[in-house]
Amino acid sequence: MAGMTSDPLLELLSNYHPADSAERADLDRASALIRTVEDPWTQALSLHVTGSALVVHPPTKRVLLRWHARQQAWLQVGGHGDPGEIDPLAVALREAGEETGLPDLHPWPDSALVHLVVVPVAAKGDSGPHEHADLRFVLATSTPDDVRPEKPGAELRWLTVDDALALTSEDNLRETIRRVGVLLNR
Repeated sequence: MAGMTSDPLLELLSNYHPADSAERADLDRASALIRTVEDPWTQALSLHVTGSALVVHPPTKRVLLRWHARQQAWLQVGGHGDPGEIDPLAVALREAGEETGLPDLHPWPDSALVHLVVVPVAAKGDSGPHEHADLRFVLATSTPDDVRPEKPGAELRWLTVDDALALTSEDNLRETIRRVGVLLNR
């Protein structure tokens, strides 16, 4: 078993129930990674863990997507853990705060993992092609008008679930959005 840096991940994944065989395969790959390396967050690995979130405004049932220039796609917010970070929800919260400027983000409706997916990432610059074992959460805000992109070209859009499904080109994100849509319509 890997060192203590993996414990929050192992606990999270051991309590997660995949929705289908594809997600089961991704869960198995992520679990094997976490059990066999000391730091599954390190970007030096061809497969490493990332934490992301779909930000929602529950009263209006809208979701927030961000334009990611590298991937040329509308995606959720999130990314890599900083050195020493070991809690995927904390990574998702930090990354979402940085990328949206929203000061009041919090897990919604609870802190459960909503989706786990292994996604390919194309090579760019010194970074070769690799994969992210992306752990996805739902974060809510009560101040959607406070949203601010972290940099030029990182546009943010509040969308209905249907509009978000139509805007993104990523099937795995469509699945995340569908799951969040169910939560918003409870």
